[in-house]
Amino acid sequence: MTYSVDIKPNEVAVYALGGLGEIGKNTYGIEYQNEIIVVDAGIKFPEDELLGIDYVIPDYTYLVDNIDRVKALVITHGHEDHIGAIAYFLQAVNVPVYAGPLAMALIKNKLEEKQMLNRVELHEITDGSVLEFDQLSVEFFRTTHSIPDVFGVAVHTPVGTIVETGDFKFDLTPTTKQPPNLWSMARIGENGVLLMMSDSTNAERPEWTKSEAWVAKSVNHIFDKIQHGRIIFATFASNMNRVRMATDAAIAHGRKIAVFGRSMESAVTNGRALGYLNIPDDMLVEQSEIKHIPDDELLILSTGSQGEPMAALARIAEGTHKQIRLKPKDNVIFSSSPIPGNTASVNAVINKLQEGGANVIYGKVNNIHTSGHGGQEEEKLMIALLKPKFFMPVHGEYRMLKVHASLAHELEVPEDHTFILENGDVLALDGENARVAGHFPGDDTYIDGSGIGDIGSVVLHDRQKLSQDGLVVVTATIDLKKKEILSGPDILSRGFVYMRESGDLINEGRRVIFSTMRRVMNSSNNSESDIRQAVIDDLSRFLFKKTARKPMIMPMLILV
Repeated sequence: MTYSVDIKPNEVAVYALGGLGEIGKNTYGIEYQNEIIVVDAGIKFPEDELLGIDYVIPDYTYLVDNIDRVKALVITHGHEDHIGAIAYFLQAVNVPVYAGPLAMALIKNKLEEKQMLNRVELHEITDGSVLEFDQLSVEFFRTTHSIPDVFGVAVHTPVGTIVETGDFKFDLTPTTKQPPNLWSMARIGENGVLLMMSDSTNAERPEWTKSEAWVAKSVNHIFDKIQHGRIIFATFASNMNRVRMATDAAIAHGRKIAVFGRSMESAVTNGRALGYLNIPDDMLVEQSEIKHIPDDELLILSTGSQGEPMAALARIAEGTHKQIRLKPKDNVIFSSSPIPGNTASVNAVINKLQEGGANVIYGKVNNIHTSGHGGQEEEKLMIALLKPKFFMPVHGEYRMLKVHASLAHELEVPEDHTFILENGDVLALDGENARVAGHFPGDDTYIDGSGIGDIGSVVLHDRQKLSQDGLVVVTATIDLKKKEILSGPDILSRGFVYMRESGDLINEGRRVIFSTMRRVMNSSNNSESDIRQAVIDDLSRFLFKKTARKPMIMPMLILV
């Protein structure tokens, strides 16, 4: 494929395949001559209008077309918006992968599910690891987030250093005992940073994000107050910090721990193996054993904090879970905040739980959640430490990128040295100057079941139309040579009107179609496609006039 990209031999190019103008899908490329380093391979969860879509991933065509130059995929941390698409990425671009211990464990699980583990080259890194290539080198420095083993990435090129911060906040009392490596950040900044690409998720919040240790105190306080009933603790399985808080509090209060949800089971297994969770064997109980444990002595660790309909918590709330029935004295703790778009689903689960008699603990008032992303004060600190010549905000919707750029201006990064770009835009830098050097397609690729990219805008439009106004199927048998209608036309409604109560409308619609078919068959343009289109046009007008709705019309003509 030909791209409108013009990168000179003395320039390093930087671009996003995903992560600009959106939350999620983080995938960034850093390119110099014959070498490309890719940072992260994330997914984005679909918006409500993407009916039936499971995940959204970037279009990897540019990397596939340049696969001989792609040297590595480096991972900042193990959240889904940074590793969720890794199997799809490696199916398209099978290159060596470098990641920290927890991210690597999660990646191995994903590749094993896809039966790809033996076909991929994997390398574990840690704080201070350096990868050497012919012209580029990659250095990792530790940051803090809501998951252990989180790194920023510094790519050293012949024309200057490019830093991609990954997701970060400055948590000086992290529960993981892995504080941010301020010394490395300051050293990299002192040696000179040509371009900084920085997490913009919380750019609109004029604050310093609270420490996970603050949440840990709140969780312990809540456990202290709960004297009776089971505790059901719901959080992201990938939020290892929060999982540790819950399990530590349970052990301190003499509660056995049962784990529900496949991703949570995997998280606990990996967390124990890597030493991030201190759960003795005798404190873990099998799911089938919980009926033998007194309610006051049990913690149920569950997925479903985002209201996902198939997750364990939603099934408990609906009464459809095979092993857990909600009890009036149950205490349910939501230790997360809803992702944009999930608020209604979360509220629905909370309502169901409360209707079932459970005591539900959620929201800011209970101090049981803090963001994993730094607010404005931390974003300014990162800029001050790295002292970039040029600045490119990433991982955020447009308004977030805009605010983040203004923070860089406050720290004396000139306005003409900041770049708010779109996925597929290419920024080229020669050490002194920076320019937008073209664009390659940065469209979304939709994952629907096992299908990858086979759902496009036309299919989504049809799904939206079907969900809004339903479907009307028209059947008839016709003889084009004799210009006769042998049977029908008949109308079948699905999601449009209830046929038993709409007999007059259906019969009148049949008369409209009959008249239309006779008219077209006796005209000069009387092919099957002409008849189909006329039926769609005339029936659509009739139904809209009668109902103010526009169902999808599907003629099924049998030719004799």
